[in-house]
Amino acid sequence: MTDYNKQTVSFWFDTLAEQIQPRPALTEDIQADVAIIGAGFTGLWTAYYLNKQQPDLRIAIIESETAGFGASGRNGGWLMGAMAGKTKYLAGLPEAERQAGYQLIFGIIAEVKQVLAAENIDCDLHHGGSVYAAARYPEQLAFQQEELKHLYQAGLSEDDYRWLSKAELDDTVRMRKGMGGIYTPHCAVINPAKLVRGLAQCLERKGVTIYEQSAVTQVGHKQLQTAQGSVRADVIVPATEGFADELMGLKRYVLPIQSLIVATEPLSESQWDEIGLADRPTFSDAGRMATYGQRSADGRIIFGARGGYIYGGKVRHRFALTDPEFREREQILRDLFPSLANVNITHGWGGTLGMARNFTPFAVFDANSGIASAGGYGGEGVGASNLFGRTLADMILQKQTELTAMPWAFSPATHKSALKRWEPEPCRWLTYQTLLNVFSWEEDLYNKGKAPAWQRKAVAAVCDKLALLMA
Repeated sequence: MTDYNKQTVSFWFDTLAEQIQPRPALTEDIQADVAIIGAGFTGLWTAYYLNKQQPDLRIAIIESETAGFGASGRNGGWLMGAMAGKTKYLAGLPEAERQAGYQLIFGIIAEVKQVLAAENIDCDLHHGGSVYAAARYPEQLAFQQEELKHLYQAGLSEDDYRWLSKAELDDTVRMRKGMGGIYTPHCAVINPAKLVRGLAQCLERKGVTIYEQSAVTQVGHKQLQTAQGSVRADVIVPATEGFADELMGLKRYVLPIQSLIVATEPLSESQWDEIGLADRPTFSDAGRMATYGQRSADGRIIFGARGGYIYGGKVRHRFALTDPEFREREQILRDLFPSLANVNITHGWGGTLGMARNFTPFAVFDANSGIASAGGYGGEGVGASNLFGRTLADMILQKQTELTAMPWAFSPATHKSALKRWEPEPCRWLTYQTLLNVFSWEEDLYNKGKAPAWQRKAVAAVCDKLALLMA
């Protein structure tokens, strides 16, 4: 049995008032209309919208640990009105359909707010927008300004993304060497553990059964098996995202990446005056090695940086603050905010996200086999899972809606032709290591500030080429 010390799962779990007591396991053979594998955001949102549209559906959720134990309770707490690959998906659509797609994506936050109010779920949601990819070096400044042009060319406006000058950036968040960046209102912060646990309790009140400590060992034709029981269902939904395994062949499409996060002790008002973030926007810098942070409800900085990949796509869920990997995250945080040099780090944890090969998430339903799935959120799943849960619910109920008409909703035939498979090992591991080393090289050159211009241009060109090859 897994150790449910809340502090070792994440800071978010450590804030929960409840004691984590696993729900009963599946110990018999049962029948259901829909069986969902995984009590994370994708599974819970799919169940929520299925129940909302058809309350008489028999829905069973089968969870190997406890609700939210995976990525849904371990992320950085960004509720984004965004989706990885959104411009790639929507670029080829007619103007009206493209704008409709963007509005669906941007509407994620409003939809979640509506559910929270209707179901009386408190997850510390605060809608302060996002300082997205703040530039700290001239090369990053040019790249982000070009990125903003691409967003406008795709049909977006200053209401969605706007440029912050250095002065405007400093008024919002004061990073070391901050030169400017992009701001978007389409982001909020939450306590994800409170949201995922609240959704699970909400579903139970509505009659949905959640079985925990029940790892699925086999999936056959409209039936899944655990160590002590089974579920026969018309529809089976593997909602495992980064925990995708060989049961359904999902690992071919979704690569598990580990992201590590630290939390500081609560900061004083004078420290916050030094840093900013008065309206609690999320923030990141423009480095290729992703960073993401927020100001928590109790006045801490929650900060994550860089992903990790374990050979063979193995999933990791045990972390300790003493692990050496956290020292690098602390160093990056203190480099961004030198005033935090002596601040204590109280928590360190990690989560596993799912990365699609072409960096575009997907929803797939096969009416013949009864298999429905979604994933590949690329680290943006806190918000995207709500959108994809709604999409999957409509697809399972075989409704023709605005959501099912979107290019991220696939039939089995279109999914096979549109989604790329990840290469076999050792290609995956070697590719990741190459990207990590080259991107780190670029950051080191920028940090030192003394590299000749030709060298900086050369490494930027190499990084751009690698990014294009991976797209």
